[in-house]
Amino acid sequence: MSNQSGTSSSTPSAPASSAAAKPRFIHLLYVPTNMCSLRCSYCYLDHDALLQSQTDPANPAGPDPLKTLDFAVKKFQAANFTPFTLSLHGGEVTCLSHERFEALIAYIDAYYREHGDVLRQQGFKVGKPHIKTNLYNIDKHLDTIAAYEVSVSGSLDVPFSLHKKYRRTADGRETLTKILKNIESLRNLPGRKKVSATIFREHLDHLDEMIEDLWYLHRNTCLDMNDFNFMFGFSDDILVPTSSHYTRLTPLTENEQIVFYERMHEAFDGTELDAGVNGAWFAEFTPNYCTGSINCGEKFFLLDYQGDIYSCVRGQGHQDFYYGNIFRDSIETILNTARTKIFNAHNRSLLSDDCISCKYLRLCMTGCPFVKTLYGQPKSYTCKLQQKMYQDKPDLYKPTRTPAADAYHYALAMRPLQAEHLRPKPDFVLPNNIPSLTSIIEADRDIAGVFDDDAFVVEIDGIRYPLQSQILRGTRDFVSLTPVSTVKMYARKSVFEKACKWPVNNSLYLMLLSGELVTYGDENRTKQEHVMTHQVFYRTLASYDSDMEDFFCFDATTLMASYFASLSTTKPNNLFVTTSALRDAHYTKHKNNGYYHIQTINLPFPNIELVCEEADLDEQED
Repeated sequence: MSNQSGTSSSTPSAPASSAAAKPRFIHLLYVPTNMCSLRCSYCYLDHDALLQSQTDPANPAGPDPLKTLDFAVKKFQAANFTPFTLSLHGGEVTCLSHERFEALIAYIDAYYREHGDVLRQQGFKVGKPHIKTNLYNIDKHLDTIAAYEVSVSGSLDVPFSLHKKYRRTADGRETLTKILKNIESLRNLPGRKKVSATIFREHLDHLDEMIEDLWYLHRNTCLDMNDFNFMFGFSDDILVPTSSHYTRLTPLTENEQIVFYERMHEAFDGTELDAGVNGAWFAEFTPNYCTGSINCGEKFFLLDYQGDIYSCVRGQGHQDFYYGNIFRDSIETILNTARTKIFNAHNRSLLSDDCISCKYLRLCMTGCPFVKTLYGQPKSYTCKLQQKMYQDKPDLYKPTRTPAADAYHYALAMRPLQAEHLRPKPDFVLPNNIPSLTSIIEADRDIAGVFDDDAFVVEIDGIRYPLQSQILRGTRDFVSLTPVSTVKMYARKSVFEKACKWPVNNSLYLMLLSGELVTYGDENRTKQEHVMTHQVFYRTLASYDSDMEDFFCFDATTLMASYFASLSTTKPNNLFVTTSALRDAHYTKHKNNGYYHIQTINLPFPNIELVCEEADLDEQED
């Protein structure tokens, strides 16, 4: 067996061509084999498809899974996408031969050693190689797990009686006895050791037994039971085999999920497992997980040994969540497909009335697109549970004061056809027949261009935000900005013709204001401090590549980073965007029309408010 400091020809390395560019970061699960030693009753994979003895890399004559992973990592890096997590999933990774398992672990260990400093600088946690396993064959790989301090996340159902019933081998044998023995063999090994359990309706009839078995695992094994995870199963109406017959496990209803959650708190609050029941046990339903993403297709990916890329372990094998093949498709094609398919999954139904009025929409983002597709529902299958969890921790999960505005801004990003219907309508009724701002805008084509809410889009860390004038919006939209954030500005080409006879002399006009306040001028007004003004002229914009049709694109990453230190870290900062011609039109109107002047005394240009913070992106391992 090679040691950790040894070198290998397959050690990953970023191509030199990507060194100068600022990379984007992705979460990558790798499935090196679809073979599995068990036939769990609720497995999300097709059992028949697992039996691929001639083609699966668990067979010594099969393809080498390391070659696929190495090819994929280098191809992603060449396209300027760096995995911040490489985790092994399945199938069952311990079905691999000792040599192939160790080669993969050594590769991941070398990857973290080579790229760890860069990842940490970007705010990512860098751990040890990580595997998701059923624990049944883990005894074959203990030396590798020890040598590389592998982080082990196992599947172990509680209560034990239901584990024996539903988690059996392909030939029908029970697995609990061997799995508990294997867990004991991990006791003196370094590295993280945890398990998770999937809960169905059948478990509610065994809650006392489940509590007893959780205490047993805490008191008698090396597992960190404060780092335990519950997952709620869902049904795809596929009959799956147990040892001797077909069965169907029943998902919990939303009310039953809350019953289960409250029973766990009743049993464990204030005990040695208080940190777990109030933390990791139900962490999958918090905003930190992939299900809380606006569009998870921009960051989370699952790669299998054949080079196929899917959304995640849930979407594995499902065509609607298949993004392409790393050997056949370009990274650009794969990422565009991912973004589009997740967008379409969210748009199969309208945003529900419950979500529109919900005080926590910005935390859950309507939930997992795969399960919503499976159930044909517009919102999370754990909606009530999540609301209960948020309400139980109001200091951590603050309810919004403006749910309608949250729904509108979410719809702008993910349900644009519904967004206009949800746009908050500010009231501009003025006394003494004074013309309203909206009537002034409608009467002046040039000024209408100043307030055009389809003209500018900002992309921050891969998420796009359409910009609207703060005066018309009537609500506030906060977006996090870090020193390493990627920032792109998109400007619709036709907006450069507004209030401008010669577009070639027009420019994109950016204004960056700090949240810190200054007082100056004859009026002695207190205003946000100006940090930066930047112009990019028409022909320069036209020379840049753009991935939005009919829009120019300006990469403002370096520009924004250079001014980050001048921004406030305690108060929201402002980025305003317009064109130089529209800016001139505004100030001309400002001078000539007193009614317009008084109603636009604050900058009216499309804007976004930026909350500056250090990079702190969560790592999701399981």
